[in-house]
Amino acid sequence: MTDIDLPRWSVSDVHESLDARSFLDAQEQAGAEVDRLIALFDEHAIRGASRHGDDRTEQRSATSADGAAADAVIAGFNRVSAELDLLGAYVYSSVSTDSRNAAAQAAMSELEPVESKLSPLLSRLADWVASFDLDELAAVSSEAAEHLGPLQRLHERATHQMSESEEHLFAELSNTGSGAWGRLQREITSQLSADVDLPDGSQRLPINAVRGMATDPDAAVRRGAYDAELVAWPTIEVPVAAAMNAIKGEANVVNRRRNWTSPLDASLFANSVSRATFDAMQSAVSASLPDFRRWMQAKARLHGHDVDGGGVLPWWDLVAPAPVSSGGVTWDEGLDVVRGAFGAFSANLGGLVDRAVNEQWIDAEPRDGKTGGAFCMSFKDDRSLVLLNWSGSAESTQTTAHELGHAYHNTTLAQRTALQKRLPMALAETASIFCETLVVEAGLERLSGPEHDTERLALLDVDLQGSNQVVVDIRSRFTFETEVFARRQRRTLSASELCEMMTEAQADAYGTGLDQSTAHPYMWLLKPHYYGSHFYNWPYTYGLLFGLGLFARYREDPEHFRSGYDTLLSRAGMDSAEQLGAAFDLDVTDEAFWTASLDVIRDRIDQYETLADRFR
Repeated sequence: MTDIDLPRWSVSDVHESLDARSFLDAQEQAGAEVDRLIALFDEHAIRGASRHGDDRTEQRSATSADGAAADAVIAGFNRVSAELDLLGAYVYSSVSTDSRNAAAQAAMSELEPVESKLSPLLSRLADWVASFDLDELAAVSSEAAEHLGPLQRLHERATHQMSESEEHLFAELSNTGSGAWGRLQREITSQLSADVDLPDGSQRLPINAVRGMATDPDAAVRRGAYDAELVAWPTIEVPVAAAMNAIKGEANVVNRRRNWTSPLDASLFANSVSRATFDAMQSAVSASLPDFRRWMQAKARLHGHDVDGGGVLPWWDLVAPAPVSSGGVTWDEGLDVVRGAFGAFSANLGGLVDRAVNEQWIDAEPRDGKTGGAFCMSFKDDRSLVLLNWSGSAESTQTTAHELGHAYHNTTLAQRTALQKRLPMALAETASIFCETLVVEAGLERLSGPEHDTERLALLDVDLQGSNQVVVDIRSRFTFETEVFARRQRRTLSASELCEMMTEAQADAYGTGLDQSTAHPYMWLLKPHYYGSHFYNWPYTYGLLFGLGLFARYREDPEHFRSGYDTLLSRAGMDSAEQLGAAFDLDVTDEAFWTASLDVIRDRIDQYETLADRFR
């Protein structure tokens, strides 16, 4: 396959089209199934008084009737959730690849009210299970016994819920509130185009293709793309700023009414990560920032900025390929790199690459109306859908490894129920980061010896770009979002204020590594994460550093690690971060664990500095 013929996914095995009789029947059946599930919850009186703080209802003993009720409603919820998830993924497969598809947008709009009727049932189940000792309930219910971990999470969640009627109202209103604002951000950013001044003339291109030029080997192209972005983004800043204000304002209100002390506390709970673990990680990250600035300064020297740029890196060179390499990677070459690294770990992981290609899981071509960035979503059975915006770079190869890592994770979850595979994002990143690490380490091993110094430097460059994004840039996003939540408590924020907050956060994180006059003020506008969830940033850092820690365990005893790896992945929706770490003798509450993972990156920075100064 050539890069002119990049793959597009196919979902026709589920439904031929949005007009197909099977899809229309599934739409109609989804609404009826949810209504029947609500009736089942009503029949078994699955509800309880809303509880806040220490205002806890007295627990009662679980009877055989309670066990029968638990069996019925847990099984029913899992079945209906799985059906809705598949239907939603089918519709989103069209929306995400063509936001101009009116039929797909309409289908999504019709599905949202159905989904909004399901989410309050989870709140009702949480309140109901909170009225029991879970071990007692598990003794009389096989379903409760199988779902002890998820039910424990619901048990804890019950103290952070509004009343049943309020939760139901919020679920309905979010379709025309935060959900609608999030759609607006996705649609207007995906449909934006920009005029780019290139060495061979000006071109008007989709914005996701323009952003892909950040990895172009030609410095003039990178600079032209950066300049084009900063002209294009302001044309849509007002509506996107309105979306940011609406979404974060809504979150502040709901978090307060759910008795969360802060939005971060809600995020930590949602990710099954304790405050002690988070603080340990953040402390280690703070101590590592000077090392990342040292890397950026070395990269600046490599690109010739030590003379005219003051020894700091301009934004448009943050993810530039090392000038000692061609920088170009064909689609087939990228797949070969990923396939080889995955296959060295296990035949199952290696075989996933060919499955994804042959069974048309992947949509790789950047085009107008397509969502930017990359993602992987679970689809049918153990199959996933993987969205990429392939730019023909080594970074694109790493992104492919990352998303296929998610796809592999989904294969381990295929036999889990909907409740068992509600993955916290911090733990959902485990397999993806581990797979990226496999690719990097395989390359570094292959490129040993002075005759490979050029290739080794190029690989280290790509790897450290990724680490810099996940540790340093994510730190700026976390700082920015923390400030947005704080200020939004008081008033609405203008687009210019959001830009100012973004550049201040970048200055705090990047420091002396970045030419601050080139900082990107519109990173708040283009990242969809801010508009679909809250603090969708620090879990990436968690995933990177936890993945490096897991890789160290793999190196110590490969066979033992392989034997438990799939089980660990399959339990990511059932155990806490601390429990998953303990399964491999890792104490994630200890700052030393995070420091050790960052030491792996520090060692790579040391290697990079030595090689970069040799090639100046």
